[in-house]
Amino acid sequence: MRKILVISEKPSVGRDIANVLGCKTRGEGCLIGAKYIVTWAVGHLVTLWEPEEYNAIYKKWRFDTLPIIPEVMKIKPIDGTKKQFNIIKKLMNDNSVESLICATDAGREGELIFRYTYEAAECKKPFSRLWISSMTDEAIKEGFSTIKPGTEYDNLYHSAKCRSEADWLVGMNASRAYTLKYNVLLSVGRVQTPTLAIIVKRQKEIDNFEPKDYWEVVSKYEGFNGTWFDKETKESKIMDKKKADDLGAKILGQTGKVISIENKKKKQVPPLLYDLTELQRDCNKKFGFSAQKTLDIVQSLYEKRKMVTYPRTDSRYLSHDMVNKIKKTIGRLNINPYDKYVGEILKLSKLPMGKRIIDDSKVTDHHAIIPTDVKPNLSTLTKDELKVYDAIVRRFLCVFYPNYEYTITKIVTEVVEENFLTQGKTILKLGWMEFYKHDKKEKDDENSEPDELPKLKKNESVQVKDSEIKAKKTKAPSSYTEASLLSAMENAGRFVEDEQLKEQLKDGGLGTPATRASIIERLIQVGYIQRKGKSLHPTDKGMKLIEIVPYELRSPETTGKWEKGLSSISKGKMASERFMQSIKRYVQYIIQESVKVNRSVVFQNNDSKFPQKNKQLPEAIGECPFCKRGKVYENSKAFYCSEWKGGCKFTTWKDSLKNYGIQVDKDLEKKLLKERVLYNVFGIEPKSGEKTVYTLKMNNYGAVIAKTQ
Repeated sequence: MRKILVISEKPSVGRDIANVLGCKTRGEGCLIGAKYIVTWAVGHLVTLWEPEEYNAIYKKWRFDTLPIIPEVMKIKPIDGTKKQFNIIKKLMNDNSVESLICATDAGREGELIFRYTYEAAECKKPFSRLWISSMTDEAIKEGFSTIKPGTEYDNLYHSAKCRSEADWLVGMNASRAYTLKYNVLLSVGRVQTPTLAIIVKRQKEIDNFEPKDYWEVVSKYEGFNGTWFDKETKESKIMDKKKADDLGAKILGQTGKVISIENKKKKQVPPLLYDLTELQRDCNKKFGFSAQKTLDIVQSLYEKRKMVTYPRTDSRYLSHDMVNKIKKTIGRLNINPYDKYVGEILKLSKLPMGKRIIDDSKVTDHHAIIPTDVKPNLSTLTKDELKVYDAIVRRFLCVFYPNYEYTITKIVTEVVEENFLTQGKTILKLGWMEFYKHDKKEKDDENSEPDELPKLKKNESVQVKDSEIKAKKTKAPSSYTEASLLSAMENAGRFVEDEQLKEQLKDGGLGTPATRASIIERLIQVGYIQRKGKSLHPTDKGMKLIEIVPYELRSPETTGKWEKGLSSISKGKMASERFMQSIKRYVQYIIQESVKVNRSVVFQNNDSKFPQKNKQLPEAIGECPFCKRGKVYENSKAFYCSEWKGGCKFTTWKDSLKNYGIQVDKDLEKKLLKERVLYNVFGIEPKSGEKTVYTLKMNNYGAVIAKTQ
């Protein structure tokens, strides 16, 4: 009997699928059952050709060879993972296999991983697609019962392929052009450069900001205070200190009158469920987690723990077919500390399932991130996993709670013909805020108003017991945190002045929920931005890069249009050829613009791979395993090949194993270059912080992979 080959994206996912399908016999890089063979990729197994593989003339970086626009973009297996590729290729083309099932992550990149592998293996067999939103056994079984033809996802593949090729064309050409023109290694990207531009723009606003002194006058009565405001402008700031002092003296000891009392009832509906970007924002605000750390944790909760649904989603809604699952999931959460909330929800005769929760039109490839219907064992989670899981559970349960209702009270008191405003808030119904009542309030205590106010009546007389003059300064805009930068990337349209275009860009942010974290990390890695506490700040190199590139290359508008175009391709509304033609025209424009060198901008060369003229290179650490021509040298951030300018991609970043508690220093790099594999290297487990022993392997590109022994 011929078998069906199932290809997953990672070994751990492959093992979970194999367990459900009863594939228990071990083969080389696979698990075999009566009907199925399950194998796996290790992320991307196939990549695009390097420029010099099209033509040897591109080995040396020269401006007269730009732009590099291959007639047909070609692919090849990645050297570091070629062994697993060959295993999959052999299985795909084996006579015992009649068809395939693509079981890579259900999204754009997962589709690309499978299709590139399928193409590079020169396989012609029919394939189907597994599309699931959680890794529970039940979800996998259900997914296999609703397998769809692979052709239904052709548009998703076309979108992924366009994204891959566009990034190559823009990044490769722009990086070479600006590196050659400014004699320093400059990384330029289709998404990373506009993201950097957003950070640089904010930094310039901060640098150019001139703080101004102003004063506020506070009148103090029995049991409450009031702040002076201008009757015409409603402004409380007084820019003249003498005027503020005179006003404070003028009201002291005087009797005033309450001239108006306004009570306004307000309500806040529950927030929407989490998509990945919103979860990353909240975890950055509450726990200080980077976007990448949150993604890693929620991916672990999805793959390893099977406690949450597919995380790389941009939807904040659920679909109608999930109603029965929702009830089951709520019941599974009837454990401490959620049982008190679950009990209240289960008392309801009918769950509220309005458009803010269930909306098929707003569910794209995947629905919002929610807990799965497995009974959670919280004791198995690491401290950080528990924080993220708790955030997802609370958000999920709170949407079934009533509105948060409160009353805002505004009292205006008149003293010697001057008006003073007092504000307070009275909570009427806590509703969904019950889940967040213990959260720390990010308020300036000086500016927060008391919730409770004395019972006052209109025309009631009050005496000014004291007055206070508060000296203040206008504040500069805040630096971006990862939370606020993620919002800016998601809403790229807000940086566009053209109203019609702004509307068009509502669905076209910078990057996707799945890639935004890696874009931020990439900007840090190449030295364009740096973290300072929770804030992100551009470096001098990053500021200068934005100064020299043309508007179109740094504009969120350009990339936002492209992301919208890629989305249109995946929905079958745009031809991929049309998209790629626009990219090729854009690349030609970039090269033309790069000729206009800004001589006033000079980059320091001390932290780059680009050797200065007449500067003696340091001692070589070893031979380059990639190009086999160059020597490996050290700079402040990495180990690199002396032939990098000739196209060699060898790089080992010193902080690449930081999360594992391992420093890639000169001695370690020397050993890796010589041995390629090092055993018994002590480090820590990234999630738990526990001490662990690793085996380190270096691939030809210089990347070091740590595997537990």
